Amino acid sequence: MMPDPTTGSEVRRLGRSALRVSPYGLGTTNFGVHTDEPTSHQILSEALEAGIYFIDTADAYGYAKGRGRTEEIIGRWLAEDPGRRERIVLATKVYSEMSSDPNDRGLSAFHIKRACEASLRRLQTDHIDLYQLHHVDRDAPWQEVWQALEQLIREGKITYVGTSNHAGWHIARACESAAARHLLGPISEQSVYNLLQRQVELEVLPACAHYGLGLVPYSPLCGGALAGAIAQPEGARRATSGRQQWIEEHREALSSFEALCADLGQRPADVALCWVRQQPGIAAPIIGPRTPEQLAGNLRALELRLDEATLTRLDEIFPGPGGPAPEAYAW
Repeated sequence: MMPDPTTGSEVRRLGRSALRVSPYGLGTTNFGVHTDEPTSHQILSEALEAGIYFIDTADAYGYAKGRGRTEEIIGRWLAEDPGRRERIVLATKVYSEMSSDPNDRGLSAFHIKRACEASLRRLQTDHIDLYQLHHVDRDAPWQEVWQALEQLIREGKITYVGTSNHAGWHIARACESAAARHLLGPISEQSVYNLLQRQVELEVLPACAHYGLGLVPYSPLCGGALAGAIAQPEGARRATSGRQQWIEEHREALSSFEALCADLGQRPADVALCWVRQQPGIAAPIIGPRTPEQLAGNLRALELRLDEATLTRLDEIFPGPGGPAPEAYAW
């Protein structure tokens, strides 16, 4: 970790690469879906001014309201001030079904090339800094995937490659097949990781550590379940309705967690975000604010650091899988 000479905020290398990213990645999945365009632009601008310059999106974001819509919103924000593009690390993803065309999905070389060109148009830029494989495509040989990505790198359309939602052995295959082509290979893996969902500790985090990938955790608050869902007033609790099953299944643990946060004098969301940031191998957790107020709250968590006694207590409340495989379940 090192301070950004411009903002003074903490920055970290993204995996084994020399690329530095801000302490959070700004997730944009709400833009154009739950957050209108003017508010989305306000969040982008305020995040950048606060030193959050790692912007994460995906070609499919916008979903039912129009796949590609989120990239278009970001593209118009970038076009408002051409200087913004050089101040950010821009990440997007490829894999999702974009239309009824049977070739407009997955990780075929055909689709990767077409999807990248479409993302560049929507984002109104000539290059993507981190191009992430949004999911595993079991029909696409790694030789084909890397052939397409290598060509995009050669053309200057993408700079780095990352994976997302890949298992440990998928990461190993991706790295080994890239090495056989004398390529750098993926430098990051984006996976769900939070106090309630710690499965990546079994094999994904060890694979990332071995191959030099930085983990970019998404959903660090488990959809709001870790943001004080038990004690929140009803009006605030509606924001966590998509995670009601998590809340009911883990009510006892969440109650203990919120009691610990109260003893610390800290908001549950801040403690949950800080815990993720302090885990080994973490590059930049993805925050996904729907409002400027939520962004401001996320930024406050950067001032917090948890001591060893608190980390131990959190492990007692949310024990996780027990460490890396196979020791987590075998001798």
